[in-house]
Amino acid sequence: MAYWKLKGRELANCNCEYGCNCQFGGLPDKGGCQAVFGMAIDEGIHGDVDLSGLNIAAVFRWPGPIHEGHGECAAFVDERASEAQRNALLTIMTGGDTDPFATVFAVFASTIETMHEPRFLPIDFEVDVEGRTGRLRIDGHVEMDGEPIRSPIDGHEIRARINLPDGFEYEVAEIGAGRSRAYVPMQLEHGSSYGQFAHLHLDSHGVVHA
Repeated sequence: MAYWKLKGRELANCNCEYGCNCQFGGLPDKGGCQAVFGMAIDEGIHGDVDLSGLNIAAVFRWPGPIHEGHGECAAFVDERASEAQRNALLTIMTGGDTDPFATVFAVFASTIETMHEPRFLPIDFEVDVEGRTGRLRIDGHVEMDGEPIRSPIDGHEIRARINLPDGFEYEVAEIGAGRSRAYVPMQLEHGSSYGQFAHLHLDSHGVVHA
């Protein structure tokens, strides 16, 4: 097993209400789950392959709770990645070279029934975790926007966090609002729903704790 490590920033947006029951061991509040994910890799390695500075993204859909499987996924890798970097990132994203169920990549991969061919495209992605803002554009394929939750009374920003000391994705996530649309090869749309902003630090064995 080649050792890997990724450190970077994430924006994810699913169709659940703010909070997302899955974060607390619950069931999706819409019956099924659909989500868009983007990550800017600030530092990363897979074996001796440097992955720093690249972006990845994915679109997911499950007909019911994620743990029941039958999921569908489309993965996107930064077109700037070399062949070695593409292979490394796809290995990580599909749960390879990882302890069983140690990371969100490995957990989700175990639930996917339909995996579309990966696409290597320009990924325009920016995210400010503390500011709870973000933007993902993969031209003709995916778009996602994140922003702070705002009070319905006076419009002021509402800040909330989720702390998962034993989680498989993050330790602390800032919670905001998101909206997403996907076109090819999967179609979905949702908005004014759960937005997750987090600093990710993962390796072959799970979340790296400070």
